[in-house]
Amino acid sequence: MPTTLESEEHKALRAAVAALGKRHGRTYDRETLWSEAAELGYLGVNLPEAYGGGGGGIAELSLVLEELGAAGCPLLMIVVSPAICGTVIARFGTDEQKRDWLPGLADGTRTMAFGITEPDAGSNSHRITTTARRDPETGDWLLTGRKVFISGVDIADATLIVGRTEDARTGNLKPCLFIVPRDAEGFTRRQIDMELNAAEKQFELTLDDVRLPADALVGDEDAGLLQLFAGLNPERIMTAAFAIGMGRYALARAVEYARDRTVWKAPIGVHQAIAHPLAQAHIDLELARLMMQKAAYLYDAGDDVGAGEAANMAKYAAGEACVKAVDQAVHTLGGNGLTREFGLASLITAARVSRIAPVSREMILNYVSHQTLGLPKSY
Repeated sequence: MPTTLESEEHKALRAAVAALGKRHGRTYDRETLWSEAAELGYLGVNLPEAYGGGGGGIAELSLVLEELGAAGCPLLMIVVSPAICGTVIARFGTDEQKRDWLPGLADGTRTMAFGITEPDAGSNSHRITTTARRDPETGDWLLTGRKVFISGVDIADATLIVGRTEDARTGNLKPCLFIVPRDAEGFTRRQIDMELNAAEKQFELTLDDVRLPADALVGDEDAGLLQLFAGLNPERIMTAAFAIGMGRYALARAVEYARDRTVWKAPIGVHQAIAHPLAQAHIDLELARLMMQKAAYLYDAGDDVGAGEAANMAKYAAGEACVKAVDQAVHTLGGNGLTREFGLASLITAARVSRIAPVSREMILNYVSHQTLGLPKSY
């Protein structure tokens, strides 16, 4: 579903990824698809060429995820590993961290999870209680805290953990990012039993005085929020891509059914009660994609402030469009929409993820209310 706004390179990338997705389809094997996408250079398309990436940006990576989703085989860890963690390390990591992590993130041989959400804080970085303190004798960091709803920790080589350190000047806690290896002592995980049918599992993490070397800190200790939002904006853009792809997949199945399903001597798609809601779903998905493309353009151009507003709007619009498209697709198929054969019913739960994570639609409305419209904060 290319648009005339895209470059020839983007159209070609979209077509190539769509072909890959079509080969794998809804019954895809995650590991096989991940390996093939990596081999073709799609997973690291946003990472620097100097470290084995494609030298592109979030615009290209979001396109990859959207097309895989539209084929029914989205790879959730693209949102986390190359988009969030790869971006943060590429922008703020030390030379050693870049050499150590970026080639593996780019070619898919290494993955990294991202841990920000906490049981009592959600994504509110100001209420995060995971703390990091220095061992005065060794210079090591000691991390203590809990995280919840962290994707893919079991298949990730490390987790980029958002903790807080004490500012020596003010005594206030400030956010910082730490690379925590999967097998670090004191770093434990518990799988959360989810109704969500997804290849990637969700975990609760416990950090009990996890000892890390001084170089586990990513970037400058005093630039925590800047570095954090450098990862959160791509996360929102990529979540929009995830949602748009899923919505497109569901819509395509419904359109196909509405063309083929014949009742009273005519395809059901001839009736406006069937056709119009599907047309509305298509329009909403296209509008959400435009905002996603704008957000990706602003982010890749280095406009973090503009990208923040657009990324939030894109994630909001895509989440709403996805839920409506999936709901309408299931309804179009009637009873068949709830059968395993047609594969749409499981998307009802999956579609809601894009409304909830990584930030709820209500928090996005709060953001737009006071950041964009200048209204007083409600919290």
